[in-house]
Amino acid sequence: MACGHSADPHPFAAGAKAALGAVAGRADAKLLVVFCSATYDLDDLLAGIASEAPGTPLIGCSTAGEIATAGPADASVVVVAIGGPGFSVATGAGTDSSGGLRQATTSAVEACMESVERRAHSVLLLLTDGLGGDQMEVVRGAYAVVGAEIPLVGGCAGDDLRMKTTFQLFGQQALRDSVVAAAVSSDAPIGIGVQHGWRRVGAPMLVTSSDGSRVHSLDDEPALDVYLRRLGAPAAAHHDADAFTRFALTHPLGISHRSGEEVRFVAGANFEDRSLACIASVPQGGLAWIMEGDEDSVLEATDGACAEAVAGLKGEPPLGLVAFDCIARRGVLGEPGIHREIDRIAAFAGGAPVAGFYTYGEIARTTGMRGFHNQTLVVLALA
Repeated sequence: MACGHSADPHPFAAGAKAALGAVAGRADAKLLVVFCSATYDLDDLLAGIASEAPGTPLIGCSTAGEIATAGPADASVVVVAIGGPGFSVATGAGTDSSGGLRQATTSAVEACMESVERRAHSVLLLLTDGLGGDQMEVVRGAYAVVGAEIPLVGGCAGDDLRMKTTFQLFGQQALRDSVVAAAVSSDAPIGIGVQHGWRRVGAPMLVTSSDGSRVHSLDDEPALDVYLRRLGAPAAAHHDADAFTRFALTHPLGISHRSGEEVRFVAGANFEDRSLACIASVPQGGLAWIMEGDEDSVLEATDGACAEAVAGLKGEPPLGLVAFDCIARRGVLGEPGIHREIDRIAAFAGGAPVAGFYTYGEIARTTGMRGFHNQTLVVLALA
C-alpha cells in the first residue's frame, strides 16, 4: 500500500501528483482508492490520475476533508494504491441509489464477487452517497450477496458540509447517487477497528414517531423542538439550516439496540414539520439519547479503533491504515485535535502509510447484519 497527496488547485495537476506519489516506481498497482474535495472538476482530476496510472481499477468519493500520512487536509486529493502479488481485487458500481439503495449496492457487490480471485482473507470496501437514503440498506444489500462470510468497511461521501450533492468515483467516471465497491482479497490478514467515543447525556427519550431516517416526534412532541430545547441550542439553529447543521454536528442521537448502542448523525431539520433528518434509520418505539463527547473521549476511541484493527493482523506488520472518520468527530477535536488524532493513527501504522477521509457515515460489519455507523472512526488495516 502506498499513498499520494496533493493540494494543487488545478485538478489535472492535483490528480497527477497524488497518483504519482502512490504509484511511483511501482508497476504492480491493482487498485486505486481516491478521496478528494468536491470543489475540483472531477473529470479533470480523474484524467490527471489516469495519466500516471493508466488502466488501473479505481473507486473513490468526494469528502468532508481528506486524511494523508502528513495529516488532515481540505481542498485536496489523496490517492491510495494497493498492489503486489499477495492481493487480488475487483470493482463494481450501482447507480440510482436513491431509487433503490439496497439494489444499487447488490449490483455493485455482485460485479465485484463475479471476478475477484478469492484468497485467504477478504474485505468489501464500499463508498456511498450518504445523502441518498437509509444507509443501513447498503449493509443489507451487501449482506444479501456475501452473507456473514466477508466483512464490510467504508464510508459515505461528503461535500464539505454543504449537504447538497456528493460524488462517487468509478474508473474515469464521476457519479452521483451511486454506490461503488471494491473486493480486496489478500494472502495476509485484514483488520477492522470501530469506536465512537460518545456518551449519553440526560434522560432517555421515546421515539414516538419516525419514518425510516426521519424522526417526527420524541416523547409525543415535535422532534426538532425537543432536540433544540434539551440542548439549549443557539438562536440561529432554530431557523437557519446551515447553523442547525453546524450545531447538530457535535450533538448526535444515540439509539438502543439489543446488540448495543448506535450513534445517529442528525444531518438536518425541517423547520415546517419540526422533524429531524438522520443519515440512517431511527426505529419508532425505541429509546434515544442525546450524546456528547470531548477531545479525551474521542481520542481514546481513536486509540481503541486503531488497536483493534492492528490486532486483526495477527502479529503481521501493517502495510498501511485507511481511516473513515466522521466529520462530527473532527468538529469535536477542532484544528489542533485532528492533527493529534492523525499522529496517533500514524503511530499505530508504525511508519506505514495512512490515508482516509472525513465522512457522512461509516460502514463496518464484522459480525451480524448491523454495520452502519455515525460519528464513528472505522480503521482498515492491511498486512
